Amino acid sequence: MAERPEDLNLPNAVITRIIKEALPDGVNISKEARSAISRAASVFVLYATSCANNFAMKGKRKTLNAGDVLSAMEEMEFQRFIAPLKESLEVYRREQKGKKEARKDKDKRADSEEQDKSREEENDDDDERMEEEEQNEEEEVDN
Repeated sequence: MAERPEDLNLPNAVITRIIKEALPDGVNISKEARSAISRAASVFVLYATSCANNFAMKGKRKTLNAGDVLSAMEEMEFQRFIAPLKESLEVYRREQKGKKEARKDKDKRADSEEQDKSREEENDDDDERMEEEEQNEEEEVDN
């Protein structure tokens, strides 16, 4: 767990980026306001995590999953976050599936290339053996 309360705060750079994206251009925010938003965001994350953990414990699990977080949002009465969270989750899952398939394709190509290379080496070995046999036959004929 955190040693100091400040350890629970989200990184300032992340908070600043989120604030800038949320506000119209040309609007400035004071350092004090940014700090307050950072603390509020940290409290929200901790509360959501605690609620999600309760759902995991009810399910006799130690690992929180996306369903636990969605259920926590509903219990915390943040229903308006549920639809965007589900959309983000679907996008994330599609990206992960795409990465997994790309990795599989890459592994298959690597295996295929490896097999091709070993076949070429076998063919080279066969060619060398045939040449040796031909030379041996020629030497036997000469003797």
